[in-house]
Amino acid sequence: METSFVTRSTEQTIALGERMGRVLGAGDVLVLTGDLGAGKTQLTKGIAAGMGVEDDVTSPTFTIQMVYDGSELPLYHFDLYRLDEPDQLDDTGLFDVLGGDGPCVIEWGEQFVDEIGDERLDVFLTRLDAEAGIGEEPPRQVRLVAHGKRAEQVVAALA
Repeated sequence: METSFVTRSTEQTIALGERMGRVLGAGDVLVLTGDLGAGKTQLTKGIAAGMGVEDDVTSPTFTIQMVYDGSELPLYHFDLYRLDEPDQLDDTGLFDVLGGDGPCVIEWGEQFVDEIGDERLDVFLTRLDAEAGIGEEPPRQVRLVAHGKRAEQVVAALA
């Protein structure tokens, strides 16, 4: 099951993330895929806001993992950009939180989907540069592809 959205500003990308954050539950896993500047961190900021996180959310490029306290659940945020071998995942803390007490958002995790597992929601973010005028921020396509029953429930709730 899949669906897609087009956001036409950073604020709309964050707002879509907020909608997602309100339907995510413990153990949900999202793998965010997109080029640099595609909006992965902006979407994650929205997810965090939708979960009641009050901290400033930034991409944990150098720390690999950040944990944010939401109003009901923690949000686990990973950035695997600097990793290139599956055995490097052992030191990230990822396996400690997969299927745990809060949702897990993983930026740059597409090369590790075999290790992450079959129960996940793949989120593909694409800049639509051809649709932007000179000097304008391009819209983004956010495509959600469900893998597993729970991810299908999340997609259905958002569609």
